[in-house]
Amino acid sequence: MKLIAGLGNPGRRYEGTRHNAGYAIVEELSRRWSVDLSRVEARFEALLGQARVGSEEVWLMKPLTFMNLSGRSLGAFVRFYKLPLADLLVCCDDMDLPTGQLRLRPRGSAGGQKGLSDVLRHLGSDEFSRLRFGIGRVHRDAHVEYVTSRFEPSERDDVQQAIAVAADAAECWVRRGIDAAMNDFNRKPGDDRRTGEQPGADGPE
Repeated sequence: MKLIAGLGNPGRRYEGTRHNAGYAIVEELSRRWSVDLSRVEARFEALLGQARVGSEEVWLMKPLTFMNLSGRSLGAFVRFYKLPLADLLVCCDDMDLPTGQLRLRPRGSAGGQKGLSDVLRHLGSDEFSRLRFGIGRVHRDAHVEYVTSRFEPSERDDVQQAIAVAADAAECWVRRGIDAAMNDFNRKPGDDRRTGEQPGADGPE
């Protein structure tokens, strides 16, 4: 069993904002895998859906705790199912990456991302995979307004394409592991260097 959790803020006010890039990746996976993500699971304070991808049972999660308390949902799920942290992928936005650039890592610090920081605190370990989605840099004094703003109209087509590629990366992680996903997807936007199978071609099985 694996868990892919997308970090974000619930509610219409935050739909389509930069800070909800993690939500957008999980929503793209739910669309292509035909997963119903409307079920609220109270014990985890999250929206959850389930798919089978190849031989893997995969859960998709959107925490409903708001970004800075994301660890509550993930920690509760991990403890309830006794999920090995190697089977967890956390998707989130990253202000230190250019818009649309992806960075996968098997472990590491939060790098200033407060939702990821809370996940680290609740899990007591950094030994889980994370998929960061670049949302572009802004002066630190303006970062709160920036992350809760929506992408500019001129950015939206490229961002949608990048979200689809991020979902490909998450599916590659499910099927082939973090090393293959890093090798195939840690690249700049517009760089088509990719090897191996095309994740997403077959969909869930």
